[in-house]
Amino acid sequence: MHVRFLTIVVIAILSSLSAKSQSNSCLDDFDYLVKKIHANYPGYNDKITDKTLPKLVELESKIRQKILEFPDSCGYYMNEYTLFFKDYHLRVRRVRSKSEGENTQTEIMAFSTYGKNIKLNLDSLHKATANTSKIEGIWIGFRDEFAILKQGNQKYAAVAIKSQDWQPGQVMSEFEAINDSVFNVINFSLVKGDKTYDTKASLHLNGKIMEIHNETRFVRKTDSDIINKATLYSYVPRYPNGSNTYPLAIYLNDSTYYIRIPGFHDNGSNEIVQKHWNEITSRPNLIIDIRNNGGGLDDYYQELAKLIYTKPYESKGVEWYASEGNIKLFEDAVTSGEIRNGEEGIKWTNDLINAMKKNIGGFVTHPNNINDDQLVERDTIYPMPRKVGIIINDGNASSAEQFLLDAKESDKVVLFGNCNTAGILDYSNITPIPLPSGNYQLWCPMTRSKRLPENPIDNIGIASDVIIPFPATEQLYDKLDNWVYFVKNYLEIMK
Repeated sequence: MHVRFLTIVVIAILSSLSAKSQSNSCLDDFDYLVKKIHANYPGYNDKITDKTLPKLVELESKIRQKILEFPDSCGYYMNEYTLFFKDYHLRVRRVRSKSEGENTQTEIMAFSTYGKNIKLNLDSLHKATANTSKIEGIWIGFRDEFAILKQGNQKYAAVAIKSQDWQPGQVMSEFEAINDSVFNVINFSLVKGDKTYDTKASLHLNGKIMEIHNETRFVRKTDSDIINKATLYSYVPRYPNGSNTYPLAIYLNDSTYYIRIPGFHDNGSNEIVQKHWNEITSRPNLIIDIRNNGGGLDDYYQELAKLIYTKPYESKGVEWYASEGNIKLFEDAVTSGEIRNGEEGIKWTNDLINAMKKNIGGFVTHPNNINDDQLVERDTIYPMPRKVGIIINDGNASSAEQFLLDAKESDKVVLFGNCNTAGILDYSNITPIPLPSGNYQLWCPMTRSKRLPENPIDNIGIASDVIIPFPATEQLYDKLDNWVYFVKNYLEIMK
């Protein structure tokens, strides 16, 4: 009895020490975050006034207390703090590895948190399940291929076959039947200590399609790879996630061309315009659909900007916050070789560092962009398209909103939608700042728009010129919806 009691006491003490260590680590992260935002965030002095400071101090105190009580929710509470600033560029993200100064890294296991791997006989499984309507079988998705095997009463294991993140035989998920076509799903991880997360799945088209609700879909494998892909790509889900949009370029008729640009995160937007340039510029009307385009880099919408340009206009640039922390971030990036574009990029960065050092604590314009807020003049005004309709929604943010500000300067452009854009633009050029534990990063802007304070966008957004009378389409995929046809008809009827 005494030995057992002693064991329980020791376990209790160790658990208490572990929880205390975890809360101390989170408090260190939180205190560091508060300090970095105060020192480096370019919007701090704009937003923290004599009126708002007491509320911020009160929030800091409440969050520290919450962290002591619930250290497992560290990331949630740090983001509760960043939300005070009402700037969705300012946020905390979890990272998987420890900070650079530590040797310990996240442990990736040979088997998932399911606890074991499962050996597969794919040929026999395929033969036995190719024509069934039940969940057992081989399933193919956009990225993954896996098998589902029965493992007990109403329970099934999803076992990896081909995947970017999983090795064959590793158990990705467990399905438990609610009925013949609906399942509770537990998703596992290969990271030691990670928690599972739950969702639901359902079978459709007589067992040919499986939907993971609000996430993605899979098709039952047949002997025809063409049929597999055609079915997967063309199926319209019953449980859409509302965010899947894909690039698309198509002529609607001899008068109107349509392109969908889902993001400015790579050069794909420039490339799709270049590829279809002759088709676009041979028609009087152009529809640019940027719904759910959350931004990226301004460089990646320059081909669009050329198309819609009609006259010189003033464009407000940005100014960099010359905090000591921001200067050090740039210096460290140069030292560690993280600057892009070779010698040109290094020179650009060093020029900015030198300008910032001359005005520490203030704002500076990059020496290369002294005339950033003067007239934008392009060499060519293209005769066609003559009218451009841009379809927007509340998923547009950051560089997508900057594109819209530029587009509104064109005499060709009309904005269409039924709500304002997200309103996330005033403070930009985000950089990740590791927190002491190495478990999180603070993503913090480094620049402030020269539109401020007269013309803010944050938490306001950009309004449509024309309200579309139809409800928003929940899932776009690559199909055309009544929003597109409304804009098409509007442009073609316009004088």
